[in-house]
Formats: sequence, structure tokens, C-alpha cells
Amino acid sequence: MKADPYAKNCGSRQVLDRIGDRWSVLVVLTLADGVKRYSELAQRIEGVSQKMLTQTLRGLERDGLVTRTVHATVPPRVDYALTDLGRSLLDLVSGLEGWATTHLGDVVAARSRYDAR
Repeated sequence: MKADPYAKNCGSRQVLDRIGDRWSVLVVLTLADGVKRYSELAQRIEGVSQKMLTQTLRGLERDGLVTRTVHATVPPRVDYALTDLGRSLLDLVSGLEGWATTHLGDVVAARSRYDAR
């Protein structure tokens, strides 16, 4: 199957939506250093709602990027980790994070110039 993200019905667009989503990028980056519990993810990713974090984790799990492990304890413990496929995204999303943090000042300045017109 040849993917063509410029074709309107190509499934690769859904993949791009998943890996280009702000919350997905932040979840992948947070899981880069190992297994995390839901509460650890929620604490690290400020501003994400419970609903959005849950939806993001489910989507990443469905796409094979994250595993969800439920431990039979009281209360139940749920851990999330990157799969090999998810780890293959790390260079890409780390690059995006690096670019965003390096060029934040440039983007803010460009916005100011644009808004002043």
C-alpha cells in the first residue's frame, strides 16, 4: 500500500493527525524516559484535561505507539509505556520540541510584527 498524505482519503492523514497532535507529542516525550502512571502524565503535562489525556492515550494505544498495563492491585495500578513503534518517534518529536523551544522568541516576534500591521 502506497501512502499519499495529499490524497484526501489516505489513511496516512490520520497518522499525521495522531503524531502531530500537541497532546500526543507531549505524551510521547513524557514517556521517553520510561513507564509512567496516568497521574504522573497528568502532572507533567500541565493544562491537559482528564478527558483529553484519556482520549490521547487511547488513540496512541490503538495506533500501537503506547502500551497500557493494568496491575491487579487495590486500587488498580495502570502503567503506560512506549512501544518500539512509539520509541521510533522520539527523534522526530524531540526535534519538534527543540525547534519550538529554540525558536519561540522568533515566533513571538513575528506574531508581534504581524499583529502590529
